[in-house]
Amino acid sequence: MGRAKGFVRGLLAHASANRHLAPLTAVAVVALSTALALAPSSAVPAGPAEIPAEAAGQGGLASCGAGQLCLWQKADFAGKRHVFELSGTEIESCVALPSGAVAHALANRLGRPVTTYQSAECAETGEFDTHPGSGTWQPSSPYGVRAFKIWEN
Repeated sequence: MGRAKGFVRGLLAHASANRHLAPLTAVAVVALSTALALAPSSAVPAGPAEIPAEAAGQGGLASCGAGQLCLWQKADFAGKRHVFELSGTEIESCVALPSGAVAHALANRLGRPVTTYQSAECAETGEFDTHPGSGTWQPSSPYGVRAFKIWEN
């Protein structure tokens, strides 16, 4: 929160030094102040939490919604699907799929980069790839995915 207040102060100082930017800066300050006022006061660590299996189930590519990481047991978005959303665990933590689970297709709709690992411990001695967070669909992974990490940026 302190960074945001410093940013607002910087915007105001910049606006007073550059009068022609004042109207645009005022709009930005109002928008940022409103966002800060509406933000929850206690931050919850962001991270992946699997949606219950009965809610995830089957469904193919169309069933992977915005803000989700979906991993399918079989290529071409088939078979059992594991769905994760940001909540509950910290960013940049290794998250293993349930014991014995291996994914062969994925969709990253989290808005953050995700690295998938062949190793259930996120070891870089096996295969691994990073998928951009702008919306990535991989119908066939070159290796069985057993774990992943979600990155801040």
